[in-house]
Amino acid sequence: MSQQFHYSMTAIAKPSPEFYSVFSPTEVLELMEALKLYREIPLKYSYKGTGAKIWNKFYQNHVIAKWYQKPNVEVELLQQNFLYINGSYQKVAKVNIVDVGAGNSYPVKGILAQLHKLGKINQYIALDISQELLSISQANIKKWFPSLKIHTHRVDIEKQTIPLDILTTSSDDEINHIANIFLHLGVTIGNHQNRNKALQNLKNSMNQLDLLIFTNEIGSNSTWNQDPRGGCKYHVEGIYKWIQESLGIKPEHCQLVRKYDFETDSITASIKFKKNYTISFSQLDMEYNVEFSQNEEITIWRHHKYQLPELIQDIEKAGLQVVDYSRSGNLSHIMVICKVAS
Repeated sequence: MSQQFHYSMTAIAKPSPEFYSVFSPTEVLELMEALKLYREIPLKYSYKGTGAKIWNKFYQNHVIAKWYQKPNVEVELLQQNFLYINGSYQKVAKVNIVDVGAGNSYPVKGILAQLHKLGKINQYIALDISQELLSISQANIKKWFPSLKIHTHRVDIEKQTIPLDILTTSSDDEINHIANIFLHLGVTIGNHQNRNKALQNLKNSMNQLDLLIFTNEIGSNSTWNQDPRGGCKYHVEGIYKWIQESLGIKPEHCQLVRKYDFETDSITASIKFKKNYTISFSQLDMEYNVEFSQNEEITIWRHHKYQLPELIQDIEKAGLQVVDYSRSGNLSHIMVICKVAS
């Protein structure tokens, strides 16, 4: 009895110095609010600091096709839809590639090479919430295409539209012959905590010449076979360990749980506490506590597969119109091309 009582006592975790160096005071407050209200650390924050290295390593080891493998589905879909990327659809001379959630820029390497060779690209604009990933992206682009004009900017597409000055770096005469191709790849739309807000912000960043091209998985979430793969397996394992270390949660006090979440119709990964826990944040020389009971969970990763009718509904709700879409060979992924609804 005494041993059981001792184990159920509340443990206190204090975030590491790295945590406070990676996240701004505003972001710390946002994380605290997300933990209190939603019991979640939004996945976008896991791409900052050491999280950027974790994601980049996952991508290089498990997503980039080896020389003896077929290109991954996203690269194939980009090639299939190149006529929408090179300005042919809008009949413009050049395009800006606006990569929203650019990561390490590997998915766009092939199409950038083609556009560069054809003289069709005006500039590449890499946007991401993570400065660390933007640095990786910029280094890669400079290595692959030394003469290509590149701009990088920190943007959280769930919270803001893309500032106009980022997109209008050309003269008025040039703008009339340049379209922005907004890319939102990596099935990232399905990872957002607020997918509708992300789509609305993308739409509000576009003009009539522009196109939005994004990818996601297609299918039923509720019929998941509980066999983790891809990001749900390898990326989750990395961020689970990093979040433990960043928040000061002892590994023996928690476990990793992957499951179908009925409320959000998503596959999620969570930290499940084996005992009562308090995470104590320091902010402006004051302490703020977020408390968890034994068996409560913190969601650290989520992905929502779309059914096609639901996807079209969300696109139209955001004020966008589907121009075209295509499916991968195994029908697991979709690439959607949208414009601002007329």
